[in-house]
Amino acid sequence: MNSDFNLLASPSFNEPPEMQTLVSPEGDLHLRFYVPSGNEFALAASGIREVISASPERITCIPNTSPLLLGTLNWRGQVIWVADLGEFLGEIMPFNTNRPEIPIIVIEDQETIIGLAVDQIVGMDWLSPELIRQPRNVPDSMAPLLKGEWVLNPEKNHFLRLLDQLAIVRSARWAT
Repeated sequence: MNSDFNLLASPSFNEPPEMQTLVSPEGDLHLRFYVPSGNEFALAASGIREVISASPERITCIPNTSPLLLGTLNWRGQVIWVADLGEFLGEIMPFNTNRPEIPIIVIEDQETIIGLAVDQIVGMDWLSPELIRQPRNVPDSMAPLLKGEWVLNPEKNHFLRLLDQLAIVRSARWAT
């Protein structure tokens, strides 16, 4: 986990186990992850169906589809689209599929299920909704897909941006 991040409600793991106290989590549970550009994002855990790791061979490329899509994947007996989340957000760094496993975040809205391929999963954290602010200095293509951002380290200009999974699933970008 990032040492710059002070928005967590967790015990000190530097203490021996017998000295750690049980702390009730505060805030909402979120999944933190990176896209290929190195930017860090979060999604609310309540909107995530599952996080999987799939070999690139399990993703079937479909010709003449949007460049946002890596292909389809058989997920629990259902065929779902897998998208390059970084490219979907308007970032220019291409997704590297030349790797043994691809982390995929499966999200859903009603009957629509989509897999979002990301570069790296950081983990789950309890984040305070009171500390979120409106996103600043974001590309116009990304702004409608964000709920806000947390400032992790202002000196290093390090932010954790919260994505809106419903805006992603319902986006008109899928039609391009």
